[in-house]
Amino acid sequence: MGPLLCLLSAACFGAMAIFGKLAYGEGVGLGDLLLLRFVFAAAALLAIAGATGAFRGLSRRSVAAGLAMGGIGYATQAGLFFGALERMDASLLALILYVYPALVMLGAIALGREKASTRRIVALLSASSGTALVLGGAASGGLDPLGAVMGLGSAVAYSIYILAGDRVGGTTPPIALSALVCSGAAITFALASAVQGGPQLDFEPSGWLWLIAIALVSTVAAILTFFAGMARVGPSAASILSTFEPVVTVTLAAAAFSESLNTIQLLGGFLVLSAVLVMQWPNRSPSEQPSRREEVRSPSGGGR
Repeated sequence: MGPLLCLLSAACFGAMAIFGKLAYGEGVGLGDLLLLRFVFAAAALLAIAGATGAFRGLSRRSVAAGLAMGGIGYATQAGLFFGALERMDASLLALILYVYPALVMLGAIALGREKASTRRIVALLSASSGTALVLGGAASGGLDPLGAVMGLGSAVAYSIYILAGDRVGGTTPPIALSALVCSGAAITFALASAVQGGPQLDFEPSGWLWLIAIALVSTVAAILTFFAGMARVGPSAASILSTFEPVVTVTLAAAAFSESLNTIQLLGGFLVLSAVLVMQWPNRSPSEQPSRREEVRSPSGGGR
């Protein structure tokens, strides 16, 4: 069950960009998508965390830190991701975003939390080269520059969010932290919506279906199945199995929107995912073991 749960989580996460595209097609605006996603997800996760006693004994400092992680870091990442999704193919964005494990590793080395090694340098070079090929291959087909910048910005924001939340995650139960992060993001987007005159809910009724799918399938279910799977197989194996996520996005995008990647982009995507495998694959040297936040998706669910 452990590997199956991890793969199910990756599939749920991987479907998020597809649900987002479908929601846009029904007239759902970016701000409303972000607001309703986190309102629905926060409500569900708060109920689950409360029912399981995940908040029991949690300090005010931990609560404040979780809300800040969501309201600042995760909200920034999600805003950039779905903003980029308006401008570029879902499959291309999925590959660009997946450079974040290499960025986390680079940040951890720069902060002195991890040591550089041949294996990590190879992984970083592979990820960098793969991203360059993905973007270079798309440029010939009319790549939206702002969309590409926002996609890379989303990966950078998620990496900073993971590094900043490293200390918080060690003392807060994952489900409680997930609920707080989604609540913080919901508050941020509620304030942004209020400044802009409130939500605009005049989109097609079928848009609600895709909004609920983003919140409950690609956020709540994805988070819960990931933690359930990780508890059974361990963090390294769970992270390796999570590389199934962009494969799901690319496959679904091809089926739903007839998106396709050229040979150069496919090669780039292979290099990006290979870098993740190189970094996460278990090894015998304790000095090279990745930090908890490098090998495990953040409790907020990945970025998406």
